[in-house]
Amino acid sequence: MMLSAPLDPDQELPARPLALHEEVVRPEWIDYNGHMNVAYYVLAFDHATDRLLDLIGLGMDYARSSGHSTFVLETHVTYAQEVKLRDRLRFRAQLLDADAKRLHYFIEMHQGKDGYLAATSEQIALHVDLAARRGAPIPDAAMRRVQALLAVHRDLPRPEAAGRVIGIRRERAA
Repeated sequence: MMLSAPLDPDQELPARPLALHEEVVRPEWIDYNGHMNVAYYVLAFDHATDRLLDLIGLGMDYARSSGHSTFVLETHVTYAQEVKLRDRLRFRAQLLDADAKRLHYFIEMHQGKDGYLAATSEQIALHVDLAARRGAPIPDAAMRRVQALLAVHRDLPRPEAAGRVIGIRRERAA
């Protein structure tokens, strides 16, 4: 079950990754290999991220009314299994960490029919004053939601792909 926005920090939150978002692979997202192009994985993860931000009170409505928003500082996408035209995608998020200005979260994309893990996106976002174009503290109301979510997500197993370093692994000579 997907939650409604925004989260109520006084309500008991589920101790599991949040079911955030669903969408279907569109024809324009298919590349010459017959599967979803890497650019559209990032777009689909961005849609899921928007939903997460809505849930903690930092989404589009907040940005329009407050003059503040979030910018992604770093993202790491992994591709586990391809998705194809008209596949339903389901997204789940886990908040890994947060401080006064930053959020660190991990989102899984699952293919809906068979349920397999298709891809992951790990991101760090910065709360920003849009006029100054600089980092700014997350407001108290949103921070209470962040802290409530972090409290239940801290006890979840850390996703295996979180914190991975990119590089070509070489075997050492004996």
